[in-house]
Amino acid sequence: MGQHGDKARGHLLDSAEELFARFGIDAVSNRRIAEHAGTANHSAVAYHFGGRDELLRALVTRHLEDTDRRRQELLAGLPAGAPLPDLLTAMILPWVDHLASLPAPSWRARFVHQIRSVPSVHQVLTEAAVARPAMEELVARTHDAAGHVPPAVLYGRSSILGSMVLGVCAEYEARLQDGVEEPNWTGVGYFLIDSCAGMLAASVTHPGDFLARPSSVYLL
Repeated sequence: MGQHGDKARGHLLDSAEELFARFGIDAVSNRRIAEHAGTANHSAVAYHFGGRDELLRALVTRHLEDTDRRRQELLAGLPAGAPLPDLLTAMILPWVDHLASLPAPSWRARFVHQIRSVPSVHQVLTEAAVARPAMEELVARTHDAAGHVPPAVLYGRSSILGSMVLGVCAEYEARLQDGVEEPNWTGVGYFLIDSCAGMLAASVTHPGDFLARPSSVYLL
């Protein structure tokens, strides 16, 4: 694809990410995405991506390579038996740093928060999670570091934490757009790291399988 095609594709991705973040995945048509991108070709999504699933897959994987590279660097520096906060730092900070690097207004956190909760795109997310060994290793080592917590409770807490991290980042991204405060993504990142460490390692007063085991989809 030539330079013009790459530019058009980028505009469509930007348009889709914003609209999905603002209105939800199922509420936005391909035609609306094309119009918002400034093209008169209402079939632009099909032309550049092949279809809806391919567009979503391109959006989901759009920045994963950069965050995975940074996560792998942090993981390589962790010793065996690294404490829980250090493991969570390697897991969460690359995602938060990526959000901090985006031009304002950004929509990435809100898009990811939207797409993670939509059953109709579950297969797209599952495929996007494949071949992310750094995240998979960090999840496994995090569970080992919280080994005093029964597995059923740990899985439930992990599910809550994934939603919490994405939800907090989405809300903070919206607050920055509204001009409520000056950006401090680093502070948000370490707040989340401390909060996640506290929840994962908290004492267990009543073990039980109250929440389903979370899927292996990690979008951060």
